Amino acid sequence: MGKVYQNIAVYILCGGKSSRMNSEKGLVEFNGKPFIQWILEAVDPLTDQITLVTKNENYSKFQLPIIQDKVENKGPVGGIYSALSHSHFQYNLILSCDIPKITTELLYNLIQAATSSEKDISILCDETHDYPLIGCYQKKVVSVFKDAVLKNHLKLCQLVNDHSPQKIQVNRQNHSAIQNINSPEDLSRIAIQSL
Repeated sequence: MGKVYQNIAVYILCGGKSSRMNSEKGLVEFNGKPFIQWILEAVDPLTDQITLVTKNENYSKFQLPIIQDKVENKGPVGGIYSALSHSHFQYNLILSCDIPKITTELLYNLIQAATSSEKDISILCDETHDYPLIGCYQKKVVSVFKDAVLKNHLKLCQLVNDHSPQKIQVNRQNHSAIQNINSPEDLSRIAIQSL
């Protein structure tokens, strides 16, 4: 079956020190599969333009293109800069590696909203939090992220909000799908929820 989009690139940010999880987050297992595998399965129906942003060679087993950060130790802002610098596409879906419950439907809705909006950045949110690492970023904002990296302005939410993004609110029943799993406690909680 063909992919839904031919003009969308996906970048999954697999970097980060994962200090709270005490291991490489994207490779942590949930219900028998690594986080990254769940995310790839959600993305797969949408596009085959999928790239991992990491320097960890353990991700090579997923047989996807891998790029490293252009500037190391700049967090998610640096990861997005690296992704947008690499991309040849106008629209780029940027995802963190710690959202194993993300769904194809939510990502499809995000892309639909982004591609029909005049906003350069579109992100998911709930009633209390924004999720800039479940977002669609136009290639042209690469200069914004490059400038932030060079100036060491690394607070992602602040940077995104300064750019007046489109925020797509997720229904309450889908809140668990967008939650970041940052710690063993978070992992235990979603494991219990999924029973």
